[in-house]
Amino acid sequence: MSQPVAYIHPDAKIGANVTISPFAYISGDVVIGDGTWIGPNVTIFDGARIGKDCQIFPGAVISAVPQDLKFSGEYTTTEIGDRTSIRECVTIHRGTTDKMKTVVGSDCLLMGYVHIAHDCIVGNHCIFANYAALSGHCVVGDYAIIEGQAGAGQFIHIGAHTFIAGTTAIRKNVPPFVKAAREPISYMGINAIGLRRRGFSEEKINTIQDIYRVLFQKGVNISQALEIIKRDFPASPEREQIIDFVLMSDKGIINRG
Repeated sequence: MSQPVAYIHPDAKIGANVTISPFAYISGDVVIGDGTWIGPNVTIFDGARIGKDCQIFPGAVISAVPQDLKFSGEYTTTEIGDRTSIRECVTIHRGTTDKMKTVVGSDCLLMGYVHIAHDCIVGNHCIFANYAALSGHCVVGDYAIIEGQAGAGQFIHIGAHTFIAGTTAIRKNVPPFVKAAREPISYMGINAIGLRRRGFSEEKINTIQDIYRVLFQKGVNISQALEIIKRDFPASPEREQIIDFVLMSDKGIINRG
């Protein structure tokens, strides 16, 4: 159902049972999945690909051109997964030639005034509290929680199952399964509460904690810590995820606290 005072370009592809509220603006190169609700005064520009059963609240702007002076009008997209809730005045910008797209996964909650810049890739089940922001080219793993007014610089990677405290300046990569806070951003232990909520066994949680004790608390450098972890801990998806993340962190990981 769409209101007559909404503008919907005739080329837009609108799924079944989509509600488009008054004064919404929908450009032509837009796809909106079944069952999605578009609130009043929402603006959706070309390149938006929005999944099923999403909710987009008043004032949100989806797929605007990036705030990047290198952008020269190339064809790029903004992709939103299914069942994601985008609250008031959220802004999500299109990609550039880096990734050609900006992605927010399924089952995410982006609270009011969140900003997701160009070429960011956000996983599934993520929660960004009010005024949290990602600069361009950031990558965020599944189930990450970023509290209010926290902000990440360009090219930052944030691992899966992380918890980042409010107002934190995220200038280094945050490895998976941890809590991070303070200035400068530092390791604050593992996200045990979040892991329990998601069904991790106590054995797995204890192993993750022991791995991070080596990495952050043993008093050795990163290379030495990784060798100890490979030697002393049996292979597991969690161990490999931590090792791979650290090895691929060209910007370096957070401080040891």
